[in-house]
Parts: sequence; C-alpha cells; structure tokens
Amino acid sequence: MRALLCLIGLLIASSAFAIDPLPFADKDQEDRFRVLVAELRCVQCQNQNLADSDALIAKDLRKEIFEQMQAGRSDDEIVAFLVERYGEFVLYRPVFSGKNLLLWLGPLLILVIGGVAVAVHLRRRRVAAGDNPMPISEDIDW
Repeated sequence: MRALLCLIGLLIASSAFAIDPLPFADKDQEDRFRVLVAELRCVQCQNQNLADSDALIAKDLRKEIFEQMQAGRSDDEIVAFLVERYGEFVLYRPVFSGKNLLLWLGPLLILVIGGVAVAVHLRRRRVAAGDNPMPISEDIDW
C-alpha cells in the first residue's frame, strides 16, 4: 500500500512539471515547432535544448517561438530574433564567422602545434644521441 502511495505521489509530481500543451493549427506546424525548439539552447541550463529544459525561461522562449510562428514568421526570422536577443549562444550549431573563428579552428590549431612540438622534440633527441639510439661502449668486455 505504501509503495502504491509513493507511486501515485511520483506520478502527480511529475505531471506538475509537464510542458503546457500548445494549440497547433496542424501536425506540420507542431513538427516545425519541435524542430526549432530542439535546435535552440536554453540560455539558463546551457546544456539542454529548449524542448528538454524545465527552466522558466525555456518555457517563456517556447511560448515566444509559438507566438512568432502564429504571427507568420519564418524559422530564419525566429532564429535571428533569438540570436539578436541572446547572442549566438542559443544556437547548438553556431555559424562559421570571424567572431568564432578560434572556436572552429582552435582544435585543429592545437593539434598542429602539438604535432610540430613532438616532431621537434624527437629530432633533438636523435641529434643529441648522434643518430645512434644505443651507442656501444668501449668499456664492455664481450
């Protein structure tokens, strides 16, 4: 009986956090909405998209996106509005631009610098060893 009460309590608590249903005109509009909120990042959670976030700002942004869709704005216009308001941080896939050049090319640059450093280190070791990794000592009696 106690387990049943706990289960009922969990079901009631989980339904309290459910996302409010929105009155979509048709299935295409709902699919479009779901794609949009899945591609945009929650500005509070930072590692969740708007579809998965339970934060109040995510709920407000979902409502804002829905209202803009009802007003007839395109996906690009909605995304541009959110980027203008919150910056490129809201995009899970930021655009390639001069502002984020280091973000895109940084890992490649670090890899190249590391490869050059290893090559220089190995070359110096070989030169210091006289091109013979194990010199034969004259003191050894065979």
